This record gives sequence, structure tokens and C-alpha cells, in this order.
Amino acid sequence: MTQLVFAKAFRRHVTCPDAVIEQASTVGAAFAGYFELHPAVRSYVLDDAGRIRRHVTLFVDGEQVTHVDALTTPVTPTSTIHVFQALSGG
Repeated sequence: MTQLVFAKAFRRHVTCPDAVIEQASTVGAAFAGYFELHPAVRSYVLDDAGRIRRHVTLFVDGEQVTHVDALTTPVTPTSTIHVFQALSGG
């Protein structure tokens, strides 16, 4: 059961409780299961093309994943996906 954990910054904009998703083999599958339960969160994580938003950063089991590969990154039943709002600027 893959765990999705959202940073507190997301909770300022949308209700996004942490959740456990069963039978997810990729980050994208884990999010698909999560969005079935919490559809309002989708637009905060994914853009209109269905890709991870530019200012969202994901970590799978403590390792940051690139935006290009984010949704196809494999997960295991014991994986934890942390979802953060990325900081930008100088």
C-alpha cells in the first residue's frame, strides 16, 4: 500500500489528507487512486495536460523524482510519496 503524504502548504489551498493507495505500481497510478477519492486535489498537482505542475516537487522513498519521469516512476507497496510545493526565485 503506497502512502501519499502532502506538505502543509497544500492544505492552505485544498483539503488533501494523507492517504494509503492500494495496488499502485507507479506514481501516476497512486495519484489516479488518490484523485478518485479527492478529485479537487488533481488541479493542484497536475496541469491541464496531465503532467506534474511545474511548482510541485515529488519525493519517492526519500529520493526526488524528475518532472519528466514523475508519473512513470515505479513504486512498491511500501513506498511513500511526499508531495511538496517547490520554491522558486532568487
